[in-house]
Amino acid sequence: MLTLISRIEKAAGSPGRIVFPSADDYDSLSWAQLHDEAKIMAAGLQARGVEPGDHVGVLGPTSRRLVTAIQAIWLAGATVVTLPLPMRLGSIEQFVESTRVRVRRADVSHLVIDPELVAFMDAEPGDPPFILLPDLLPDVGRLKVTDYERPLDDPEALAVLQFTSGSTSEPRGVMLPHATICHNLDGASEASRLNDDDVIVSWLPLYHDMGFIGCMLLPMTTGIGLVQAAPQDFLAKPLRWMEWISEFRGTATAGPNFSYVLATRALKRAANLDLSSMRVLLNGAEPIDADAYRKFLREASRFGLDPRSAFPAFGMAEVCIAGTFPKPMEGFRTDVVDGEVLEHEHYAAPTSSESDNARELAILGRPVPGLQIRIVDPHTGQVRREREVGELQIRGTSVTSGYYKRPEATAELFSNGWLKTGDLAYVVDGEMVMCGRIKDVIIIGGRNVYPQDVERAAGGVEGIRAGNVIAFGLEGRNRKQHIVVVAETKANDADELVHVVTHEVTRAVGIPPKEVILVAPGTIPKTSSGKLQRTLCKQQFLDKELQLV
Repeated sequence: MLTLISRIEKAAGSPGRIVFPSADDYDSLSWAQLHDEAKIMAAGLQARGVEPGDHVGVLGPTSRRLVTAIQAIWLAGATVVTLPLPMRLGSIEQFVESTRVRVRRADVSHLVIDPELVAFMDAEPGDPPFILLPDLLPDVGRLKVTDYERPLDDPEALAVLQFTSGSTSEPRGVMLPHATICHNLDGASEASRLNDDDVIVSWLPLYHDMGFIGCMLLPMTTGIGLVQAAPQDFLAKPLRWMEWISEFRGTATAGPNFSYVLATRALKRAANLDLSSMRVLLNGAEPIDADAYRKFLREASRFGLDPRSAFPAFGMAEVCIAGTFPKPMEGFRTDVVDGEVLEHEHYAAPTSSESDNARELAILGRPVPGLQIRIVDPHTGQVRREREVGELQIRGTSVTSGYYKRPEATAELFSNGWLKTGDLAYVVDGEMVMCGRIKDVIIIGGRNVYPQDVERAAGGVEGIRAGNVIAFGLEGRNRKQHIVVVAETKANDADELVHVVTHEVTRAVGIPPKEVILVAPGTIPKTSSGKLQRTLCKQQFLDKELQLV
């Protein structure tokens, strides 16, 4: 049973429910109810010309009708193309451009769109027909379940076209067939010891793989409980995340590092919460800040959270989502290594946490069932030994078949059947530890300086917005690289901040940045999932396009 349609049908018979909380209320229904509505919506899509094999774009904020429409697209036999929403109000023009690029590169036949976004997406020649979400709702009263024509099961058919995060000019559509996704869901379920009583709580956006496949689709295809909130409700009041866990007895949740920082601040003013039900507290999508994660665990433990529920993991769109998972209830474990040896010799030499050169890295577990990993020299392809740093490569049942209509990029993605992740990592006792992205490493005097170390040091300065700092290397006239730091701030005393940031970065990595650029809040380039875009920021710096304070 390796199609999403067959699994969704089976899950509809479970007692699990899906809850859509809002700021003040919530909407709750069974998976069977949602499935019946989705079948009627699917009939409406079929009546509008959607056929098996079509690519249907989805654009709108998280809501009950959006989730129902997503299921309806699969039920109609079509491929779901998830499209990002604008991160910031100032990025509307970029949002429209990137959406149109993705729609056309994905050969989208129809675009299911929320009416609030139609004003920004004026139809142009070459655009697919728009289907407004509200126009599908009357179908639930007008059409019947029997009007729906179920397509034949095809495990190799494309279920999802997931665009990787990146600039608007080079989006890459990751092809994920039904069988590939099903294998990854099975691996994630087994590795996390999913059971029928689990309730996943998620506010993550549905246009990103962690929220879409990892948190929304897993319950939809297994019938376990899901609390599906909207990102804007979490960002407006981060404490809501913890309140949803407490109220609905959530057992599993996920978020990037910055979300735990926001939750920690919110918990300091909280009361009457019960977080004791949580057993999988996944942290992923960006490098894990050990100190920040521990602060959250300590603060949340006041409300009954078991710190052993910490679940640092690795995933990426090219393997559907789940890559490596730790064992549930092992807690947050790290590897403390000599940072100088790591940078000069590319070897993770264990050291004391009291050492001046100590660097603490999160242990991210073993590959989920169905996947294998290896570490290779990125230049020679030679397999590295334990604790030797190299490129992480993955193969197995849930690896993408490639990028849609990008044969050259697909060829570059693989090496003898192994997917090249572009990440630097090492293995210790069979578990993976992530160091950083190959393309982001700053090489100075033979040292591999990791930008996240620089960014963490600068982000800890009072007046600098933590999580809104980018560091990159720039080649000078002598062909030697130097460090540039770009940081957001609201402060007025720029000269003093530059001095303090320079001091803290020098103290952290032993090399002073050549330039510290302070920019206006909300202007650091990020992907649709909130990740820092170092390459784009570097280009903006070179083109003198940064919005200085």
